[in-house]
Amino acid sequence: MQTKKNVAIVGSGLVGSLLAIYLRKQGHSVTVFDRRPDVRKVEFSGRSINLAMSNRGWKALREAGVEDEIRKLALPLEKRAMHVKGEPVYYQKYGEEGEAIYSISRGVLNRKMIDLAEEAGATFKFEEKVWEVDMPTARLYTGETEKSNWEEYQFDLIFGADGAFSRVRHKMQRQSRFNYSQHFIDVGYKELTILANNDGSHKLDNSSFHIWPRGNFMLIAMPNLDGTFTCTLFLPFEGEVSFESITTEQDADVFFETHFPDIKDEISNLKKDFFKNPTSAMVTIKCFPWSYFDKITLVGDSAHAIVPFYGQGMNAGFEDISVLNKKMNKYGDDWQQIFEEYQTERKPNSDAIAELSYRNFMEMSSKTADPKFLLRKKIEKKFAQAHPDLWSPLYSRVTFSDKAYSEALQIGDYQRAIMDEVMEIPNIEEKWDSKEVEEKIISLIKNKTSR
Repeated sequence: MQTKKNVAIVGSGLVGSLLAIYLRKQGHSVTVFDRRPDVRKVEFSGRSINLAMSNRGWKALREAGVEDEIRKLALPLEKRAMHVKGEPVYYQKYGEEGEAIYSISRGVLNRKMIDLAEEAGATFKFEEKVWEVDMPTARLYTGETEKSNWEEYQFDLIFGADGAFSRVRHKMQRQSRFNYSQHFIDVGYKELTILANNDGSHKLDNSSFHIWPRGNFMLIAMPNLDGTFTCTLFLPFEGEVSFESITTEQDADVFFETHFPDIKDEISNLKKDFFKNPTSAMVTIKCFPWSYFDKITLVGDSAHAIVPFYGQGMNAGFEDISVLNKKMNKYGDDWQQIFEEYQTERKPNSDAIAELSYRNFMEMSSKTADPKFLLRKKIEKKFAQAHPDLWSPLYSRVTFSDKAYSEALQIGDYQRAIMDEVMEIPNIEEKWDSKEVEEKIISLIKNKTSR
């Protein structure tokens, strides 16, 4: 147990709430500030992408003692359902038997995490906007507006868990030698819903992550416990087929009928959500350092926002908290050492998952409908099953293990180079499952590891 500190967390989202639970278990006094209303008392915003909980997230929840509570909110998805235009739906297993990602509504999970943090003894202050942070003294200033009278709070430690456009990080950016970058992709997203059947059952297979790949855009759908699916339409902001080009209900009818004919019965509801829900942008944010001496540190999206195409944003944020907790157990009251080692360990991993997430968008939207790509994946899977000691697929390394993201990226690049050579074998389509191909992969692995 550490010496009790008076701790502030700015941001009551998933990562901030989990951090509050961990800090309470360490014996600290915890106050969580959020500029937004209490999510337990408002309707969901219509800008959510369902979460895909995987090994890293479950591990962090297990260590906090709340895994069993959260599993009640989750549906296991063992495979992708690929809705390629003009073809029957086909399925791709995620991993080995029993390996699955878990679909959870962001709003439902956030409400539960706040409940659990309050039960652990954390205090939440909603609709209290943080305008200023005095970093050397760990003071926070809140008020109605930037020019109103502010209330001053004195803390020992402050954690910035306030998302991609973090107020805490904004203050840290004014330091000399603070590195910061943000990159928006040209694709936005919009939340849509497929309603449940009249009897409450799901209209699509509820153990699958559904993807409609359409080149430079796509639709995904993930099931909820109530029989609905939360869908996310990823579409360019501008261009021939884009959010900009769909301005009337007739435009929306034509768009959904043309590109998603297998769910045409859902068009009236998809169209209603299309015009009701906001169009949101996606950004990758990188920065360093994440901490200020022994006073302040950043966690989750405040430190490393990523695009959502690997389903690892929440998992990476939860893993931050798990790593931070290990450092607390290791270094006790030496907060400067805790923060220093935490940021040094996590930074290369957050950069790696940012890169992997960006690449996965290209894979999900266009390559998953490409026969060459599907063959490549088939060869990889067959080889991995025959030689698990030599080959673990990149997706499995990221999703079904807690090995470093940076290691997964490095090994993924090495495997990609091998598969590029394999796919050049003449008549690979006919001989993909032959001994020749298997031996070729083994020889390439030996060549690359002997260099």
